[in-house]
Amino acid sequence: MQSNPLALLPLVLFLALFVGSGLYFHAQSVEFAFYQVQAPVAILPAVVLAILLARGPLNQRIDTFVKGVGDSTIITMCLIYLLAGAFASVAKATGGVDATVSLGLSLIPAPLVLPGLFVITAFIATAMGTSMGTIAAVAPIAVGVADTTGLALPLCVGTVIGGAMFGDNLSIISDTTIAATRTQGCSMRDKFRMNLAIAAPAALLTLVWLFLQGESGTVPVNEDVALLPVLPYIAVLGLALAGINVMLVLFSGLLLAGLIGLLNGADYTLVNLSKDIYAGYSGMQEILLLSLLIGGLGALVASEGGLAFLSRCVDRLTRGLQQRGHERRAGELGISGAVALTNVCTANNTVAILISGQLARDVAERHKVDARRSASLLDIFSCVVQGLLPYGAQILLASSLAGLSPLALAGSIHYCLLLGLAALVAIILGRPRH
Repeated sequence: MQSNPLALLPLVLFLALFVGSGLYFHAQSVEFAFYQVQAPVAILPAVVLAILLARGPLNQRIDTFVKGVGDSTIITMCLIYLLAGAFASVAKATGGVDATVSLGLSLIPAPLVLPGLFVITAFIATAMGTSMGTIAAVAPIAVGVADTTGLALPLCVGTVIGGAMFGDNLSIISDTTIAATRTQGCSMRDKFRMNLAIAAPAALLTLVWLFLQGESGTVPVNEDVALLPVLPYIAVLGLALAGINVMLVLFSGLLLAGLIGLLNGADYTLVNLSKDIYAGYSGMQEILLLSLLIGGLGALVASEGGLAFLSRCVDRLTRGLQQRGHERRAGELGISGAVALTNVCTANNTVAILISGQLARDVAERHKVDARRSASLLDIFSCVVQGLLPYGAQILLASSLAGLSPLALAGSIHYCLLLGLAALVAIILGRPRH
């Protein structure tokens, strides 16, 4: 297909509206400035422009858009979003988050307060599949840890953000993982294994660093720890790692969490369960709508040669490595750079993956990059950038809960920096291969 840079104008318009509105509201000192104009709304003018720029009869252009919206990958992704939202909502409503936090804190030895806080946050984020929900649940505890132990508040809250991004990057029910695996065409289990081999060294180095930074102290916890509400999270992780279909995994976790709530809570009824499931659906509304619209917009951009132009640009930037016989490294660096730059512009790691996904797949096929590697690198570098952006939702939420400046907090998130470094080393060394 002939490349056409003009076909990218709709994407440029979308980013200009989304980022431009964020910058405007930020200048007006509005909280969560980059989330005042929601992405599914900002993308509508871009869709209109893409239809106008496309060639052929109007009905044909609209048909191309609708086919993109109805792409099997997009629809499957949306169904997974709904199930993931329902599971997370029901598990939280039935006490899963509180029980997991209490259990973890009760097991932390005094000298391991910071490493323990990271591990607890990482487990909760991996089980819940949301960094925002995890930060909302654990950041207040980090503030209490800082008050109790005398540790620096930015260090404690930064530890929570790092653990949350660890889970966001690896969880099989995270929207970033869903987007990365579906756009690259690989299984979640395979992506998890490849991703873990890169993330584990970064996490271990983070634990060592946090141990060296920590001091002895005690954390007040609830002595009455309930173990039953933790089971749905453990079941979901186990079934996912066993290679069971992700929809079946999420549905099983939803049923187990609902059953525990019905049997364990006198006031929890089928009506409550129904409301919590719907609340989970509603929580996924934005990313579901955006996925559908980006699917259609991407189809129009691709049909007009926009993705072909981006692929040529990536090839030019990485040609030096290609000529030295480093074709795979060139492709992996191109994929990583594309999603990182997109994330800086959008301040949303899932949006960045959705925008970069098809381009990354094209680059991966051209440069002989394994689909598991491309999916892992998409997720890793989007999470690295997202976890360090002072205007990203994660830091904004944590800074608001802790009463800290986002800029002061951004320098205390050591895990994201180490994860980015570990990924670059993995690209250079070509490990892991399987």
